[in-house]
Amino acid sequence: MAEFRQKKARLDALLSAMGSALVAFSGGVDSTFLAAVVRDLLGDRAVAVTALSPSVPQSEAADAAALAGLMGIRHLTIETREMDSADFVNNTPDRCYYCKDELFGRLRSLAEGMGLACVLDGSNCDDEGDYRPGRRAAARHDVRSPLLEAGLSKDDIRVLSRERGLPTWDKPAMACLASRLPYGTPITEQALKQVEAAEAFLRSLGIRQLRVRHHGDVARIEVDGAGRDALLREENRQAVVERLRSLGYLYVAVDLAGFRSGSLNEGLGRAAPDKGEDAPA
Repeated sequence: MAEFRQKKARLDALLSAMGSALVAFSGGVDSTFLAAVVRDLLGDRAVAVTALSPSVPQSEAADAAALAGLMGIRHLTIETREMDSADFVNNTPDRCYYCKDELFGRLRSLAEGMGLACVLDGSNCDDEGDYRPGRRAAARHDVRSPLLEAGLSKDDIRVLSRERGLPTWDKPAMACLASRLPYGTPITEQALKQVEAAEAFLRSLGIRQLRVRHHGDVARIEVDGAGRDALLREENRQAVVERLRSLGYLYVAVDLAGFRSGSLNEGLGRAAPDKGEDAPA
């Protein structure tokens, strides 16, 4: 427990020394905790910024705005244009680099225009072992990761979030919708909307931990144990098939291996646990 508190003290010291900061704010577990602490320590010199694009579910953007209001931190939104990049749309294994390069470049320019000293993201120390091309983009734009610098793990962040009453403390890990398409499958707004609607419907059934993997006319559903039980109830099973077919899927399949983050990296030989908000889920 002493080490746990020491990590939090290191975080406070790091943030206080910055003087002012812009937080890349998705509304997930990590960035919400980071934004809350930055607001505590830097007050009006803290700004949270949420990116809007077809890759971000509308529900997540709405949740981010509500959370910012709850925390009392100044909140801005920007539109990112990763869909204008052929490198992103072509969906190579480095897709996340091009997305984050667009995002962090926009945030760096915004921070400089506002006179803010640092741009921060919510990466934590558990992310170090994951396959994350976006970390290269963070380095390119001098984006700092204070949770990682302080040595805080995902579990640490969840505990601290619960202690301070943040509603995100047990929120399932999220990632951009583009991560649902296998590498090499071109990313289109139609496919992203299809996945978003499919996942929204599954969540309406009370299923929390899930992914809908988009394989053309096949929707491959990954859920955890509780989600599988809910999904396979007869009334739910029929409703899911009908809804996903109405969205354009011809076949609806349940992956017997269950939910696992970064499952589309398995073909690369580097499946990655989804412990952060920009994970290749």
